[in-house]
Amino acid sequence: MRRPKLFDTMRDYSWRLFRADALAGISVALVALPLCIAIAIASGSTPFVGLVTAIIGGFVISLTSGSRVQIGGPTGAFIVVVYGVIQDHGMDGLIVATIMAGLILILAGYLRAGRLIALIPEAVINGFTIGIAAIIAASQLADAMGLSAGKVPADMIPKIEALWAARGSFSGTAFAITAATIAAILLLRRWRPRWPVLVIAVGAASLAVLSLNLPVDTVGSRFGALPSGLPAPHWPQVTIERLVELLPSALTIAFLAGVESLLSAIVADRMFGGQHRPSAELLAQGYANVLTPLFGGLPVTGAIARTATNVRAGGRTPVAGMVHALVILFVLLVAGGLAGALALPALAAVLLVTAANMAEPEKWREHWSLPWDERLLLLLTLILTVFADLTIAIGVGVALGLVLRWRKGGRTALWTPRER
Repeated sequence: MRRPKLFDTMRDYSWRLFRADALAGISVALVALPLCIAIAIASGSTPFVGLVTAIIGGFVISLTSGSRVQIGGPTGAFIVVVYGVIQDHGMDGLIVATIMAGLILILAGYLRAGRLIALIPEAVINGFTIGIAAIIAASQLADAMGLSAGKVPADMIPKIEALWAARGSFSGTAFAITAATIAAILLLRRWRPRWPVLVIAVGAASLAVLSLNLPVDTVGSRFGALPSGLPAPHWPQVTIERLVELLPSALTIAFLAGVESLLSAIVADRMFGGQHRPSAELLAQGYANVLTPLFGGLPVTGAIARTATNVRAGGRTPVAGMVHALVILFVLLVAGGLAGALALPALAAVLLVTAANMAEPEKWREHWSLPWDERLLLLLTLILTVFADLTIAIGVGVALGLVLRWRKGGRTALWTPRER
């Protein structure tokens, strides 16, 4: 079934449901604000683009989603591919690749390809998730330690070389801000899990930088003031040569958006007993990835952590996700200038914690106890993700995983993702 869940939930919608959705939407927006800014900066773009992505993409996904509680926006999984596309083809190239990915997702939705997620080996999912986490962490070291490294290369080995060459510019102040923000996030999540932890931690660190006049880069010092409204839609320049050149990136974006959104929907179903519609979910991702880049946004998908926050906060219909997008728009219109005071080491801390959560170190021992072929598949996917290319890692990992499954006569059980 391809009908959005919003149509079903409106049949018996009530003031009580709206109140719960509105409160949940506000809670998710407070989580999303610093995270979207940090993801956009790590992707080689600007903070404003991250907020635009959350507003347009988040609203469209909630409006058309096959899940009752899905929250859409930019996610850490895209940082690797987006950074590379922007470096090689510019922001205009990313827009073309994202629109292509959206069209691929729409086609996949009409072909009911959402059910195929069960065929992707779990070892591949875990391998490239850990690999992406490692790349995200490495991308934040410059801001976390205040290094003056200039434009850092996308590839891991040249990136490490560039960071090592800039080691003389290490800033103890920036490192202290990063460490303090990480500690605040971890402690608050343990002691006050219902509070807007990221906003409190980043806000407190940024306030300390401002009040003590610490020599630390901020969003405003590097990117200038944020615009106070949404940009007008813009159609990129498209040629046949460009479409062919960007097709591998578009396929990778489509794969990541499809897989992460379906994982998020499955996790949410388990949390509140729902049942998402895979085809409608892929269509929603497709619509969002066609429309969002027209406003200059990044690729968008269902965000697992934000969706889980929505469920825990009491959101039960797509209205919560729409409220989340509207709250971020309100902040952009009314208080966007405050974003300029955010300290970059504090935002780096947010993504370092995100990377640690993605890698799930508490499950590494479990991964190591897998059968030798699954363990080898996980390690191969991880290594290819970090040191080669995400497209190659996904292609090789999925192909080898399906071969291993075929050799076992299809006897291995179809996997179901855990809550991440």
